[in-house]
Amino acid sequence: MLAIDVREACRSERAGKGQWTYGFVRELINRDVQIVLLTDSDIPDKWSAKGAKVVRFPKGLRWHFHAAKWLRSKAKNSLFVSTTSYIIPALFGKKIPCVPIVHDLIAFNQGLHNLRATCIERITLKRALKCSQHICVISENTKQDLIERYPMIHQKKISTIYAGSFSQNPVRNEPDHRTILCIGTLCPRKNQLRLIQAYSKLPRELRSQYRLLLVGASGWNDREIIRLAAQTEGVSWEGHVSDKQYEELLKSCTVFAFPSLYEGFGLPVLDALERGVPVLTSARGSLAEVAENAALTVDPESVDAIASGLKNILTDNVFREELRQRGPLQADQFSWRRTVDLFLSAVHDGNGHVEV
Repeated sequence: MLAIDVREACRSERAGKGQWTYGFVRELINRDVQIVLLTDSDIPDKWSAKGAKVVRFPKGLRWHFHAAKWLRSKAKNSLFVSTTSYIIPALFGKKIPCVPIVHDLIAFNQGLHNLRATCIERITLKRALKCSQHICVISENTKQDLIERYPMIHQKKISTIYAGSFSQNPVRNEPDHRTILCIGTLCPRKNQLRLIQAYSKLPRELRSQYRLLLVGASGWNDREIIRLAAQTEGVSWEGHVSDKQYEELLKSCTVFAFPSLYEGFGLPVLDALERGVPVLTSARGSLAEVAENAALTVDPESVDAIASGLKNILTDNVFREELRQRGPLQADQFSWRRTVDLFLSAVHDGNGHVEV
Protein backbone atom coordinates (compact mmCIF):
# COMPACT_ATOMS: atom_id res chain seq x y z
CA MET A 1 0.00 0.00 0.00
CA LEU A 2 1.10 3.57 -0.71
CA ALA A 3 0.42 6.23 1.91
CA ILE A 4 0.77 9.70 0.40
CA ASP A 5 1.09 13.13 1.98
CA VAL A 6 -1.47 15.16 0.00
CA ARG A 7 -1.75 18.22 2.26
CA GLU A 8 -0.42 20.75 -0.23
CA ALA A 9 -2.58 19.32 -3.03
CA CYS A 10 -5.67 20.10 -0.92
CA ARG A 11 -4.97 23.84 -0.58
CA SER A 12 -7.29 26.32 -2.28
CA GLU A 13 -4.19 28.08 -3.67
CA ARG A 14 -1.69 25.39 -4.65
CA ALA A 15 1.97 26.34 -5.11
CA GLY A 16 4.44 24.25 -7.10
CA LYS A 17 4.74 21.24 -4.80
CA GLY A 18 0.99 21.17 -4.30
CA GLN A 19 0.42 21.27 -8.04
CA TRP A 20 2.85 18.42 -8.59
CA THR A 21 1.20 16.32 -5.87
CA TYR A 22 -2.25 17.03 -7.28
CA GLY A 23 -1.26 15.87 -10.77
CA PHE A 24 0.56 12.82 -9.44
CA VAL A 25 -2.34 11.65 -7.26
CA ARG A 26 -4.92 12.41 -9.94
CA GLU A 27 -3.21 9.87 -12.18
CA LEU A 28 -2.25 7.37 -9.47
CA ILE A 29 -5.79 7.18 -8.11
CA ASN A 30 -6.90 5.59 -11.38
CA ARG A 31 -4.31 2.81 -11.19
CA ASP A 32 -4.67 -0.65 -9.72
CA VAL A 33 -2.71 0.35 -6.63
CA GLN A 34 -3.93 0.45 -3.06
CA ILE A 35 -3.42 3.97 -1.73
CA VAL A 36 -4.37 6.01 1.31
CA LEU A 37 -4.33 9.80 1.31
CA LEU A 38 -2.92 11.46 4.42
CA THR A 39 -4.17 15.03 4.81
CA ASP A 40 -5.03 17.84 7.20
CA SER A 41 -8.05 19.19 5.29
CA ASP A 42 -10.75 18.15 2.83
CA ILE A 43 -9.52 16.38 -0.30
CA PRO A 44 -10.68 17.45 -3.81
CA ASP A 45 -14.19 16.30 -4.71
CA LYS A 46 -12.94 14.31 -7.69
CA TRP A 47 -10.77 12.19 -5.41
CA SER A 48 -13.70 11.57 -3.06
CA ALA A 49 -15.74 10.35 -6.00
CA LYS A 50 -13.07 7.72 -6.67
CA GLY A 51 -13.61 6.30 -3.20
CA ALA A 52 -10.05 6.92 -2.06
CA LYS A 53 -9.25 6.06 1.54
CA VAL A 54 -8.50 9.22 3.51
CA VAL A 55 -6.92 9.69 6.94
CA ARG A 56 -6.94 13.19 8.40
CA PHE A 57 -4.68 14.52 11.15
CA PRO A 58 -4.40 17.91 12.90
CA LYS A 59 -2.60 20.72 11.07
CA GLY A 60 0.86 22.02 11.85
CA LEU A 61 3.89 20.25 13.27
CA ARG A 62 1.63 17.76 15.09
CA TRP A 63 0.55 16.38 11.72
CA HIS A 64 3.91 14.67 11.17
CA PHE A 65 3.88 12.89 14.53
CA HIS A 66 0.24 11.79 14.20
CA ALA A 67 0.94 10.53 10.68
CA ALA A 68 4.09 8.68 11.78
CA LYS A 69 2.23 7.03 14.68
CA TRP A 70 -0.55 5.92 12.33
CA LEU A 71 1.93 4.57 9.79
CA ARG A 72 3.76 2.55 12.45
CA SER A 73 0.64 1.12 14.08
CA LYS A 74 -2.10 0.98 11.42
CA ALA A 75 -0.20 0.67 8.14
CA LYS A 76 2.89 -1.41 8.86
CA ASN A 77 3.09 -2.74 5.30
CA SER A 78 2.75 0.64 3.62
CA LEU A 79 5.29 2.78 1.80
CA PHE A 80 5.08 6.45 2.77
CA VAL A 81 5.44 8.90 -0.13
CA SER A 82 6.64 12.19 1.33
CA THR A 83 5.68 14.70 -1.35
CA THR A 84 6.36 18.06 0.30
CA SER A 85 8.31 17.59 3.54
CA TYR A 86 11.33 15.65 4.78
CA ILE A 87 10.35 15.57 8.44
CA ILE A 88 8.92 12.04 8.61
CA PRO A 89 11.70 10.46 6.50
CA ALA A 90 14.31 12.27 8.62
CA LEU A 91 12.83 11.36 12.00
CA PHE A 92 11.24 7.98 11.30
CA GLY A 93 12.80 6.74 8.05
CA LYS A 94 14.54 3.84 9.78
CA LYS A 95 11.21 2.59 11.16
CA ILE A 96 8.86 3.63 8.33
CA PRO A 97 9.67 2.81 4.68
CA CYS A 98 9.74 6.22 2.99
CA VAL A 99 10.21 7.67 -0.48
CA PRO A 100 10.72 11.45 -0.43
CA ILE A 101 9.99 13.46 -3.55
CA VAL A 102 12.81 15.97 -3.94
CA HIS A 103 11.51 18.84 -6.04
CA ASP A 104 14.53 21.13 -5.83
CA LEU A 105 17.40 22.33 -3.69
CA ILE A 106 16.20 25.93 -3.46
CA ALA A 107 16.83 25.94 0.29
CA PHE A 108 20.54 25.74 -0.41
CA ASN A 109 20.57 28.75 -2.74
CA GLN A 110 21.14 31.86 -0.67
CA GLY A 111 18.27 34.35 -0.74
CA LEU A 112 15.92 32.32 -2.95
CA HIS A 113 13.71 30.75 -0.27
CA ASN A 114 11.90 31.94 2.84
CA LEU A 115 13.83 31.52 6.08
CA ARG A 116 11.55 29.04 7.88
CA ALA A 117 11.36 26.60 4.97
CA THR A 118 15.09 26.97 4.36
CA CYS A 119 15.97 26.05 7.94
CA ILE A 120 13.66 23.03 8.05
CA GLU A 121 14.87 21.61 4.73
CA ARG A 122 18.55 22.15 5.55
CA ILE A 123 18.12 20.35 8.85
CA THR A 124 16.07 17.40 7.58
CA LEU A 125 17.09 16.66 3.99
CA LYS A 126 20.44 14.92 4.52
CA ARG A 127 19.08 12.50 7.12
CA ALA A 128 15.93 11.92 5.06
CA LEU A 129 18.05 10.88 2.09
CA LYS A 130 20.11 8.49 4.20
CA CYS A 131 17.09 6.91 5.91
CA SER A 132 14.78 6.65 2.89
CA GLN A 133 14.16 3.44 1.02
CA HIS A 134 14.32 5.23 -2.32
CA ILE A 135 14.46 8.83 -3.58
CA CYS A 136 12.49 10.37 -6.44
CA VAL A 137 13.32 13.68 -8.10
CA ILE A 138 11.32 15.63 -10.68
CA SER A 139 14.10 16.60 -13.10
CA GLU A 140 17.57 15.51 -14.10
CA ASN A 141 18.79 18.92 -12.97
CA THR A 142 17.52 18.27 -9.44
CA LYS A 143 19.16 14.84 -9.51
CA GLN A 144 22.52 16.35 -10.43
CA ASP A 145 22.16 19.03 -7.75
CA LEU A 146 21.40 16.31 -5.21
CA ILE A 147 24.37 14.15 -6.21
CA GLU A 148 26.70 17.14 -6.15
CA ARG A 149 25.65 18.15 -2.64
CA TYR A 150 25.35 14.60 -1.25
CA PRO A 151 27.85 12.42 -3.14
CA MET A 152 27.47 9.68 -0.51
CA ILE A 153 23.98 8.88 -1.90
CA HIS A 154 24.26 6.12 -4.50
CA GLN A 155 22.85 7.16 -7.87
CA LYS A 156 20.90 3.91 -8.16
CA LYS A 157 18.86 5.03 -5.17
CA ILE A 158 17.61 8.09 -7.11
CA SER A 159 14.94 7.97 -9.84
CA THR A 160 13.87 10.89 -12.03
CA ILE A 161 10.11 10.85 -12.53
CA TYR A 162 9.41 14.35 -13.97
CA ALA A 163 5.92 15.91 -14.10
CA GLY A 164 3.04 16.35 -16.52
CA SER A 165 0.39 18.74 -17.76
CA PHE A 166 -3.00 19.14 -16.11
CA SER A 167 -5.12 19.54 -19.22
CA GLN A 168 -6.24 16.43 -20.99
CA ASN A 169 -7.37 18.38 -24.05
CA PRO A 170 -5.66 21.78 -23.87
CA VAL A 171 -7.09 24.56 -26.00
CA ARG A 172 -4.66 25.88 -28.59
CA ASN A 173 -3.42 29.39 -27.91
CA GLU A 174 -5.11 32.21 -29.84
CA PRO A 175 -2.93 35.27 -29.13
CA ASP A 176 -4.59 38.55 -28.27
CA HIS A 177 -1.53 40.48 -29.55
CA ARG A 178 -1.46 42.54 -26.39
CA THR A 179 -0.42 40.42 -23.39
CA ILE A 180 2.95 39.30 -22.05
CA LEU A 181 1.99 36.88 -19.28
CA CYS A 182 4.04 35.87 -16.24
CA ILE A 183 2.58 33.38 -13.74
CA GLY A 184 4.18 32.65 -10.40
CA THR A 185 4.13 33.52 -6.70
CA LEU A 186 5.73 36.94 -6.21
CA CYS A 187 9.21 36.43 -4.76
CA PRO A 188 12.86 37.05 -5.70
CA ARG A 189 13.32 33.53 -7.10
CA LYS A 190 10.61 34.00 -9.71
CA ASN A 191 12.49 37.09 -10.90
CA GLN A 192 9.49 39.34 -11.58
CA LEU A 193 11.52 42.41 -10.59
CA ARG A 194 14.00 41.99 -13.45
CA LEU A 195 11.15 41.12 -15.81
CA ILE A 196 9.42 44.42 -15.02
CA GLN A 197 12.70 46.27 -15.51
CA ALA A 198 13.20 44.49 -18.83
CA TYR A 199 9.69 45.39 -19.96
CA SER A 200 10.37 49.06 -19.21
CA LYS A 201 13.36 48.87 -21.59
CA LEU A 202 11.24 47.79 -24.56
CA PRO A 203 10.70 50.35 -27.32
CA ARG A 204 7.76 52.66 -26.64
CA GLU A 205 5.74 51.26 -29.57
CA LEU A 206 5.94 47.74 -28.12
CA ARG A 207 4.99 48.89 -24.64
CA SER A 208 2.04 50.77 -26.05
CA GLN A 209 0.81 47.59 -27.75
CA TYR A 210 1.73 44.96 -25.15
CA ARG A 211 1.02 44.93 -21.44
CA LEU A 212 2.93 42.87 -18.88
CA LEU A 213 0.49 40.93 -16.73
CA LEU A 214 1.78 39.36 -13.53
CA VAL A 215 -0.39 36.62 -12.02
CA GLY A 216 0.29 34.89 -8.73
CA ALA A 217 -0.20 35.15 -5.00
CA SER A 218 1.88 37.42 -2.83
CA GLY A 219 4.87 35.48 -1.57
CA TRP A 220 7.82 36.64 0.49
CA ASN A 221 10.19 39.58 0.13
CA ASP A 222 7.92 40.88 -2.62
CA ARG A 223 7.39 44.49 -1.53
CA GLU A 224 9.71 45.93 -4.19
CA ILE A 225 8.09 43.79 -6.91
CA ILE A 226 4.63 45.08 -5.99
CA ARG A 227 5.87 48.68 -5.78
CA LEU A 228 7.58 48.58 -9.17
CA ALA A 229 4.61 46.85 -10.81
CA ALA A 230 2.30 49.60 -9.56
CA GLN A 231 4.62 52.38 -10.73
CA THR A 232 5.51 51.01 -14.18
CA GLU A 233 3.10 51.96 -16.93
CA GLY A 234 1.79 48.93 -18.79
CA VAL A 235 2.39 46.52 -15.89
CA SER A 236 -0.35 45.07 -13.70
CA TRP A 237 -0.54 42.41 -10.99
CA GLU A 238 -3.75 40.39 -10.57
CA GLY A 239 -2.85 38.10 -7.68
CA HIS A 240 -3.95 34.48 -7.51
CA VAL A 241 -6.36 33.26 -10.20
CA SER A 242 -8.62 30.22 -10.45
CA ASP A 243 -7.79 27.23 -12.63
CA LYS A 244 -10.36 28.44 -15.16
CA GLN A 245 -8.81 31.90 -15.30
CA TYR A 246 -5.37 30.33 -15.62
CA GLU A 247 -6.55 28.42 -18.69
CA GLU A 248 -8.08 31.54 -20.23
CA LEU A 249 -4.89 33.52 -19.75
CA LEU A 250 -2.75 30.84 -21.39
CA LYS A 251 -5.25 30.61 -24.22
CA SER A 252 -5.11 34.33 -25.04
CA CYS A 253 -1.63 35.64 -24.14
CA THR A 254 0.88 36.44 -26.87
CA VAL A 255 4.06 35.56 -24.94
CA PHE A 256 4.67 33.64 -21.73
CA ALA A 257 7.63 35.04 -19.79
CA PHE A 258 9.12 32.91 -17.01
CA PRO A 259 12.75 33.98 -16.34
CA SER A 260 12.93 32.23 -12.94
CA LEU A 261 16.30 31.99 -11.22
CA TYR A 262 15.72 28.41 -10.07
CA GLU A 263 13.02 25.76 -10.52
CA GLY A 264 12.80 22.09 -9.70
CA PHE A 265 10.85 21.52 -12.91
CA GLY A 266 8.79 24.43 -14.26
CA LEU A 267 5.15 23.35 -14.62
CA PRO A 268 3.91 26.73 -15.96
CA VAL A 269 6.43 26.52 -18.80
CA LEU A 270 5.18 23.05 -19.70
CA ASP A 271 1.57 24.30 -19.66
CA ALA A 272 2.44 27.16 -22.00
CA LEU A 273 4.43 24.97 -24.39
CA GLU A 274 1.58 22.48 -24.60
CA ARG A 275 -0.78 25.19 -25.82
CA GLY A 276 1.61 26.62 -28.37
CA VAL A 277 2.38 29.81 -26.47
CA PRO A 278 5.78 31.32 -27.40
CA VAL A 279 7.87 31.08 -24.22
CA LEU A 280 10.78 33.10 -22.87
CA THR A 281 12.47 31.38 -19.94
CA SER A 282 15.73 30.89 -18.10
CA ALA A 283 18.74 29.32 -19.81
CA ARG A 284 19.66 27.34 -16.71
CA GLY A 285 18.69 24.28 -14.73
CA SER A 286 15.45 22.42 -15.17
CA LEU A 287 13.80 25.17 -17.24
CA ALA A 288 16.28 24.69 -20.07
CA GLU A 289 15.81 20.93 -19.62
CA VAL A 290 12.01 21.12 -19.94
CA ALA A 291 11.93 23.67 -22.78
CA GLU A 292 14.97 22.58 -24.85
CA ASN A 293 14.74 24.34 -28.25
CA ALA A 294 10.99 24.98 -27.99
CA ALA A 295 11.49 28.25 -26.06
CA LEU A 296 13.78 31.26 -26.14
CA THR A 297 16.14 30.93 -23.18
CA VAL A 298 18.01 33.89 -21.70
CA ASP A 299 20.32 34.75 -18.82
CA PRO A 300 17.77 35.42 -16.03
CA GLU A 301 20.15 37.72 -14.16
CA SER A 302 20.54 40.07 -17.13
CA VAL A 303 17.79 42.66 -17.56
CA ASP A 304 19.14 43.48 -21.01
CA ALA A 305 19.03 39.81 -22.07
CA ILE A 306 15.41 39.49 -20.94
CA ALA A 307 14.46 42.72 -22.72
CA SER A 308 16.23 41.64 -25.91
CA GLY A 309 14.50 38.26 -25.79
CA LEU A 310 11.06 39.82 -25.36
CA LYS A 311 11.71 42.19 -28.25
CA ASN A 312 12.88 39.31 -30.43
CA ILE A 313 9.74 37.24 -29.86
CA LEU A 314 7.37 40.20 -30.19
CA THR A 315 8.86 41.56 -33.45
CA ASP A 316 9.94 38.40 -35.30
CA ASN A 317 6.76 36.80 -36.61
CA VAL A 318 8.59 33.86 -38.21
CA PHE A 319 10.47 33.02 -35.00
CA ARG A 320 7.32 33.38 -32.93
CA GLU A 321 5.51 30.94 -35.21
CA GLU A 322 8.39 28.47 -34.96
CA LEU A 323 8.07 28.50 -31.19
CA ARG A 324 4.32 28.01 -31.48
CA GLN A 325 4.92 24.86 -33.53
CA ARG A 326 7.75 23.45 -31.42
CA GLY A 327 6.03 23.89 -28.06
CA PRO A 328 3.37 21.15 -28.24
CA LEU A 329 5.89 18.67 -29.67
CA GLN A 330 8.23 19.28 -26.75
CA ALA A 331 5.40 19.13 -24.20
CA ASP A 332 4.32 15.72 -25.52
CA GLN A 333 7.40 14.23 -23.86
CA PHE A 334 5.90 14.85 -20.42
CA SER A 335 2.72 13.42 -18.90
CA TRP A 336 1.41 12.35 -15.50
CA ARG A 337 0.97 8.86 -16.93
CA ARG A 338 4.70 8.74 -17.60
CA THR A 339 5.47 10.16 -14.15
CA VAL A 340 3.37 7.53 -12.37
CA ASP A 341 4.79 4.76 -14.55
CA LEU A 342 8.31 5.81 -13.64
CA PHE A 343 7.40 6.09 -9.96
CA LEU A 344 5.79 2.65 -9.78
CA SER A 345 8.72 1.14 -11.63
CA ALA A 346 11.08 2.69 -9.07
CA VAL A 347 9.23 1.44 -5.99
CA HIS A 348 7.98 -1.96 -7.21
CA ASP A 349 9.80 -5.19 -6.58
CA GLY A 350 10.43 -7.67 -9.35
CA ASN A 351 6.97 -9.21 -8.91
CA GLY A 352 5.08 -5.95 -9.46
CA HIS A 353 4.34 -5.33 -5.78
CA VAL A 354 5.17 -2.18 -3.86
CA GLU A 355 8.46 -2.93 -2.12
CA VAL A 356 8.51 -2.13 1.62
